[in-house]
Amino acid sequence: MHRKKLKDQKPACLLGAHFSIAKGLDKALFEAKSYGCNTLQIFTKNANTWKERIVTQKEIKNFEQAKLETGISNIASHTSYLINLATSERKKHKMSCNALSQELIRSSWLGIPYAVLHPGSHMGVGDKEGITRIAESINEIFAKTPGINTRLLLETTAGQGSSVGHTFEHLALIISKVEKKINPGICFDTCHIFAAGYDIRTMEYYRKTMDDFDSIIGLDRLCLIHLNDSKKELGSRVDRHEQIGLGYIGLEAFKYIMNDDRLFDIPKIIETPKGTTDKDWDEINLKMLREMVRI
Repeated sequence: MHRKKLKDQKPACLLGAHFSIAKGLDKALFEAKSYGCNTLQIFTKNANTWKERIVTQKEIKNFEQAKLETGISNIASHTSYLINLATSERKKHKMSCNALSQELIRSSWLGIPYAVLHPGSHMGVGDKEGITRIAESINEIFAKTPGINTRLLLETTAGQGSSVGHTFEHLALIISKVEKKINPGICFDTCHIFAAGYDIRTMEYYRKTMDDFDSIIGLDRLCLIHLNDSKKELGSRVDRHEQIGLGYIGLEAFKYIMNDDRLFDIPKIIETPKGTTDKDWDEINLKMLREMVRI
């Protein structure tokens, strides 16, 4: 499908989308640029397999050149969906630690500033044990993996199943148990926090949610925002992304975010469904979000 190029579009803030690396890591940056994006998120490998990939020197060089040509340096990688640092299953835990380690190595080689991680699911042993296992795993990975230059971001979760990270307190507790020098940040997903029970649909609720985040975790740790509407209702604990304005969150919440001065310099990424119709939903959602910004 042909994708329109928005050459003259100059976003007022850091706004982008998750783009495919199917045609090459560097090609994702050029595709982002064609949408008028100045930030993006990618997988550096297939997110649904344990098989690792080693980035070549040529790929690193091409990626660096693409950054120079597009002017895009605010980039996030998203870790494999299979990673679960909270599991008590030995084999799965070992594979998860290795996968996160390899992701951090790849991202560091590529000069990617952030790597986003779903904290994990405790699989029935309880939040407390899951949180401790996540923090200990992160400490061990960083201790055994020298040369990591990519900052790890813990993503807010919807609370589906036994997942950890659906409350700000969960994330703050993980951070408190992680070595200070590692300095993990947070990726704030609008669909996830809404599904977890944090309302942002009115200015009053939005302010309360952001104030709670600031007092419990700290806005200084907020490094990335995923802008996604939700197919499910408030507090559903179900993670299902929807196009901006077409879900239960609605348009107003996104207007608050796009015009919150505290969030201006924080990269904002859409992970909305790509769709199977002739509509280019990335273009539609990005345009809508840009038009929300009051100049």
